[in-house]
Amino acid sequence: MVFTQAELEYLGTQRLGRLATVSADGVVQNNPVGFFVDAGTIVIGGHALGASKKFRNVQRGSTVALVVDDLASVDPWVVRGIEVRGTAVALSDVEPPVPYFSREVIRITPTRIISWGIDGPRSSRVV
Repeated sequence: MVFTQAELEYLGTQRLGRLATVSADGVVQNNPVGFFVDAGTIVIGGHALGASKKFRNVQRGSTVALVVDDLASVDPWVVRGIEVRGTAVALSDVEPPVPYFSREVIRITPTRIISWGIDGPRSSRVV
């Protein structure tokens, strides 16, 4: 299993993350994105995703990092989240994860997962 059960449960409660990609000339881009977990991978979707810089960056071979985090409490201050680093592919003409998204998606295959505040102490592992 790529994600722990606690990580899957956490990701299932979240709808937005921030996806970082790198352009061919080395410029980092970081944008909020909608995501879904599918068979151990992360699927990024959106409106007109195929026209976006992040989609083009992935088409050109960018590695990616997706961060999903939130505040479980502000008193006491309790943060939790997960970072998924990995390889990605930009796919066209696929069934969108939800009806109002475009037919382009980015599929992330994790190579490293870092989580905190989800299930015990900070965890970092190569998958």
